[in-house]
Amino acid sequence: MSSNLSRRNFIQGTAIASAAMLVQPAFSQTKVTPTGGNALNLVHEWDKTFPRSNKVDHQKVTFKNRYGITLAADLYLPKNTGGKLAAIAIGGPFGAVKEQSSGLYAQTMAERGFVTLAFDPSYTGESGGEPRNVASPDINTEDFSAAVDFLGLQPNVDRERIGIIGICGWGGMALNAAAVDKRVKAVVASTMYDMTRVMSKGYNDSVTLKQRTQMLEQLSRQRWLDAEKGTPAYQPPYNELKGGEAQFLVDYHDYYGTSRGYHPRAVNSGNSWTQTTPLAFMNMPILTYIAEISPRPVLFIHGEKAHSRYFSETAYAAAAEPKELMIIPGANHTDFYDRTDVIPFDKLVSFFKQHLASA
Repeated sequence: MSSNLSRRNFIQGTAIASAAMLVQPAFSQTKVTPTGGNALNLVHEWDKTFPRSNKVDHQKVTFKNRYGITLAADLYLPKNTGGKLAAIAIGGPFGAVKEQSSGLYAQTMAERGFVTLAFDPSYTGESGGEPRNVASPDINTEDFSAAVDFLGLQPNVDRERIGIIGICGWGGMALNAAAVDKRVKAVVASTMYDMTRVMSKGYNDSVTLKQRTQMLEQLSRQRWLDAEKGTPAYQPPYNELKGGEAQFLVDYHDYYGTSRGYHPRAVNSGNSWTQTTPLAFMNMPILTYIAEISPRPVLFIHGEKAHSRYFSETAYAAAAEPKELMIIPGANHTDFYDRTDVIPFDKLVSFFKQHLASA
């Protein structure tokens, strides 16, 4: 099966450019050496895709997940507040970095009074992990719980009032994390993908058993090629338009490939995942235990015109009460990445204020 077809069936629009080709921005950097890992190069200048707010304090932080990988994150603190506050960990979209959507959500929610943390997943962005630009449904779910670990250790955070937000493919990760991690008191999935479903079954579950078998055959044999070379092969660059693409792919490029949302460290901004990244996703349905989030609340937010809307609708049907599905009229998938007039921040604030209220 061609690489173009495999990309179309699996992780279209979630791209990254070849790890060896990553372009680093011309910012001053400091090195933090995590135990048992390589040094992290952390950019301290403001290199986000959104303006900096004067209503919050921001700092770059690092912490380890359960597998010993050091994660880099941005911590946002509301100004002029005291006591212990509710906190929210935010991740996504799949293939993005914290300087994009998750950081925008984090800064905005911090303006509304929450301590927030936007993090780079393992193996991507400024976080540790080798090889670069590989994803794992297990490790990436763990990244959310590691973010909860970090927040719960902050002196100004009430560890009994921590929620999470997952955007796009990290919506599914957030739901999986909330199901297993009972410390999470409320979860929001915004414009969600279930990455294990789309990688194993294609969009709208269109991949046949024969096609799936062919893909697994190809990916399995790629492991021998990678083993022979000692380094992984990478997929073609993501979100480069050739002409004739479906509208949702044009929408992805409009965010990741233009000044609107481009960031050189993002997988989706012209970089690429390893070729074998889909393997673990194709054999692990992450929403199996979604009903076990209950009795903690779940909020799904999606666009009326989003190609991915069915992910939220079927996840909502499988979840147990209390749950809510909010469909935004006229919105597409990527509108929830950065369109502050579309993202229902007032709803997010009321949801978390209600469900992360102090006892």
